[in-house]
Amino acid sequence: MTDIETTVETASGAGEPPARLVSEIEALSQRMAAVKENIGRVIFGQHDVIDQTLITLLAGGHALLVGYPGLGKTRLVDTLGTVLGLEDKRVQFTPDLMPPDILGSEILDEDDSGHRSFRFIKGPIFGQLLMADEINRASPRTQSALLQAMQEYKISIAGQDYILPKPFHVLATQNPLELEGTYPLPEAQLDRFLMQVDVGYPDEEAEKRMLVATTGVADAKAEQVLTADDLIAAQQLVRSIPVGDGVADTILKLVRAGRPNEAGDPEVRNHLSWGPGPRASQALMLATRARALLDGRFAPSIDDVIALAPPVLRHRMALTFSARADGITIDDVIARLCAPFG
Repeated sequence: MTDIETTVETASGAGEPPARLVSEIEALSQRMAAVKENIGRVIFGQHDVIDQTLITLLAGGHALLVGYPGLGKTRLVDTLGTVLGLEDKRVQFTPDLMPPDILGSEILDEDDSGHRSFRFIKGPIFGQLLMADEINRASPRTQSALLQAMQEYKISIAGQDYILPKPFHVLATQNPLELEGTYPLPEAQLDRFLMQVDVGYPDEEAEKRMLVATTGVADAKAEQVLTADDLIAAQQLVRSIPVGDGVADTILKLVRAGRPNEAGDPEVRNHLSWGPGPRASQALMLATRARALLDGRFAPSIDDVIALAPPVLRHRMALTFSARADGITIDDVIARLCAPFG
């Protein structure tokens, strides 16, 4: 799609945003540029990874960072907590980790008069930014402890509901499944992640900068740019950004085309055992708005949908055995789904 076509599509579908919205988007995009600049002091290269993670947070969602050990996934999450001014907590997932280690547990207290009562001790999930490190090294039972929190922003212990702080985001790191000692995440939990961000090796120039910067006397430090309240306001602003009918229709057609029983393309139908549900459409709609805001634009375009389809859809689809045997990947299928809109 050309720049002219993008401009026409946006203007004809979404309409002109009000002056107040324009000024708020411009102001926030400048602050987000400062956020990216501070992250770039610590994380070298990985521009797409940083952008996709920030888009996830602006959209109010959770992100799954997938990559081999040593690629800076944990450092990125720690840096985000600093730059965005969030109270961050970390849980190192191991095979012996149990749900109470994440959620918290009740203990029996006794006061001076001998009266006994249960008291709830909050776990690390009661933070604004939870880093679930190597989440797929824990058992599926422990992984599923996050399900209610990620969807409802509360947990239930012994029949009592406990509301989580706002904002609340889970940024989980995952090692590739071919590594020893890993478990696949349950499909229901995967669907709670707004994006799966694949973290690859840095390019040569970025790795050289990293080599020089991290082996000196002192490492560069990131500084706080936003507060938790600023992030909440930004998330509300994202939901105010207008979306044209063309963009909304593209999202709907793209997601529905990824379902085996609805796919018009026989290749797609034969390669997929199951496809994305309605939550994928919602995630893609919010993510395209957040990407437009991050770029300082006043409405998303179809180009945003195409760019964000892989991280939004890749963990919400599964290949058939025959497709895997033929060397087909999920990204191959998504590229085929996006081809008619590119």
